[in-house]
Parts: sequence; C-alpha cells; structure tokens
Amino acid sequence: MLKGFRDFVLRGNVLDLAVGVIIGGAFGTVVTSLVKDVFTPFIGNIVGKEDFSAIQVNHIMIGNFLNAVIAFLLVAAAVYFFIVVPSNALMARFHKPVPDVPPATKACPECLSDIPAAAKRCAHCAQPVA
Repeated sequence: MLKGFRDFVLRGNVLDLAVGVIIGGAFGTVVTSLVKDVFTPFIGNIVGKEDFSAIQVNHIMIGNFLNAVIAFLLVAAAVYFFIVVPSNALMARFHKPVPDVPPATKACPECLSDIPAAAKRCAHCAQPVA
C-alpha cells in the first residue's frame, strides 16, 4: 500500500503539478504587485484620476514590487532546493540505468547492407564477414 502511494507521489506529473502550483502562486503575487504598485500609479499620474487607489504623484511604490520579486525568488529557491533536487535524487535512486544493448545488426564491408551481428556471410553478396 505504501509502495503504491510512493510510486504515485514520485510520478513526474504529480511533482511537476505541485511545483507549478507553488511557483504559479508566488508569481501571481509578483504580477499583482507590478500592476498594483507600479503600473496603476503610473497610469493614474498620466490620466490625472484619483480613481486608481488614491495615487500620489511622487510615491510610486517600487519597494512593494521589489519585496514581491524577492519573495518570489525565495519561494522558487526553496521549492527547487527542498522539492525538486531531493525528488530528482530519489527518482535517480529508484530508476536504475538501462544497460547498453549491443547492436543487433552490422554493415557488410562489401555491399554495405545490414546483416545480423552473428552472421558469418552476407545474405546479399555472399562475402565472408568478420
């Protein structure tokens, strides 16, 4: 029962979705701050309307936007170092590397056709193959 749950959680789609939701939420905060604290005051100063959340002429809130960007970078770093890196290491441990399979065919040196690797003579030109 726990093995099935582990396989479900470690499946790539579940972790990708979880990381996407977390990063999307953090990035949504950045976009909201950019619009609310930078673009809206700038447009309000150009239009001259106080309708944009009581905009002051000289007080564009760049600091709030920078706080949102820094918070996003911290969330993204935390997600990467505490979710993505450990899950990749765990997935690498569970998935063993696939051994190299020797080729099933080889080229005839005379006519360059593909023949089975164990063949002693070419089926097309009847030349001996080493």
